[in-house]
Amino acid sequence: MTDAKLETIAEKVASWIDRVRPEDLFPATLETCRELFLDVTGLCLAARQEPYVKAVLSAVEEGGRCTAIGHSGGFDVFGAALINGTATHGEDYDDTFEGGPVHSGAVVIPAVLAISEREKIAGLDALTAVAVGAELLCRMSLVAPKAVHKAGFHPTAVFGAVASAAGTAKALGLNKAQTVSALGIAGSMASGIIEYLAEGTWTKRMHAGWAAQSGIRASLMARGGFLGPRTLFEGTHGFYRAFAPSVSPDFSALMSGLGEKWVMETIAFKPYACGTMTQPFIDCAMSLARQGVQADEIIEIVSEVAEGTVHRLWEPLEDKRKPPTPYAAKFSTPFCMAIGFLDGKAGLAQFTEARIGDPAARAFAAKIRYEINPNDPYPASFTGHLRATLKNGKVIEIRQNYLRGGTQAPLAKAEIEAKCIDNALYGGWPKERAMAIAELSHSIFARPDMAALNDLRA
Repeated sequence: MTDAKLETIAEKVASWIDRVRPEDLFPATLETCRELFLDVTGLCLAARQEPYVKAVLSAVEEGGRCTAIGHSGGFDVFGAALINGTATHGEDYDDTFEGGPVHSGAVVIPAVLAISEREKIAGLDALTAVAVGAELLCRMSLVAPKAVHKAGFHPTAVFGAVASAAGTAKALGLNKAQTVSALGIAGSMASGIIEYLAEGTWTKRMHAGWAAQSGIRASLMARGGFLGPRTLFEGTHGFYRAFAPSVSPDFSALMSGLGEKWVMETIAFKPYACGTMTQPFIDCAMSLARQGVQADEIIEIVSEVAEGTVHRLWEPLEDKRKPPTPYAAKFSTPFCMAIGFLDGKAGLAQFTEARIGDPAARAFAAKIRYEINPNDPYPASFTGHLRATLKNGKVIEIRQNYLRGGTQAPLAKAEIEAKCIDNALYGGWPKERAMAIAELSHSIFARPDMAALNDLRA
């Protein structure tokens, strides 16, 4: 049994959550929260008419006070979080965190917006809750690198439920004991396997939304008196034993500097609408094209890759070269490199039925294979590489040691705003309303409540 006198990790985390105040947030922390709101809003609007979002809409109750961005009417708190989280993560165009990888905005923003709208929570308190939830999600992902994926789970899904509980507990003003229970309850709600990779089906799309609504449920249950385990993180049957059994957890990654340093400030915003680790490889393929190389001049492309990415992004190789669905294509490095080379971009329009069936894209992808680089720094950083052999005997090697949009090459504020506007327009949102989202992102967390979210309803 755990010694009741010893403070557990969940209790230490809950103490931090309880004492965080708006004035503890650094300017970069505040700006990251604003950019997360901006990115999430654009992505919700981009996906609002997609079949998978319509399927989720059919499974929730209408008539509540919470906003599903881009849709008319109101929804209950759980339905709004599920819809917004699913729409945000649905195109895999949302933020990421090097070292995880996890997607904070798709979980924490929908959860905090929904509970804040339901409970009429002030904007500044909501802002603090977003920072808390995002910080915990990022830090949790560093405790057992690669092990969650290795066990067959999606880190955003399993860590996200606990992070959502942290953010919503903060928004609700739960006391320390209640917050500990909320975290513990969310641990039993965490789920999300990565078997979607087998056939490119949709389940990963819902993981962020499911985590968001689970955290809300956990916090509300804790507020009502439901008890969760204090030993969620380090217990004999705890979170990391269940979801990352192959690695001994390093809890210093979670606790070191907590309350002094905000690692969520390093969240990366994606330039491309596909899996995170494919993106530096897309940049390498684009760089090859800019050198004037033609597709028919290339005999073969070999990419050095991290072993930890192979089972998700490279294998089975023949299937990855000809992905069966547009969603599967987002997690195929050969296909992503092909459209990067051929189209010079990898936006929402590149992942369609027509594009994945294009003979030129498939022929290019068929020329690409991989070799494992044992010195690849993944997951601490995401890199790209290619070595192209041409028919004339020339060999061109290109290496990119960073994720564009990440800490070494962040997107400018104007780029993030432009991405939001483009996504809103892609989803059929009126131009004047799309242009107004940036201003809303500056003001919504300064308001007395979240009523301004009504401006994002259809």
